[in-house]
Amino acid sequence: AGVLRRAAGGGGGAGERGQDSARPQAPEPSLLRFLVCPLSKRPLRYEEATNELINEELGIAYPIIDGIPHMIPEAARTTRKEPPAEGSEQP
Repeated sequence: AGVLRRAAGGGGGAGERGQDSARPQAPEPSLLRFLVCPLSKRPLRYEEATNELINEELGIAYPIIDGIPHMIPEAARTTRKEPPAEGSEQP
């Protein structure tokens, strides 16, 4: 757990615990290059504003909670607001 805490950008000191709720912990930038979407196996983009890992291709976002990416397909939310393209609808 200490490795994850350090990798998430925190030193892991007791004084930092109270700050977790005020400021979301971002994953360590050097680790982001190794994280891929479990569905498409494509790289993910970190979105600081929402503290999520985004898969642009599939239009989904995985939450990061306490510096830990929750990359379970059921935990992802959809990011696309527009309806599917007209040609993709089935008759």
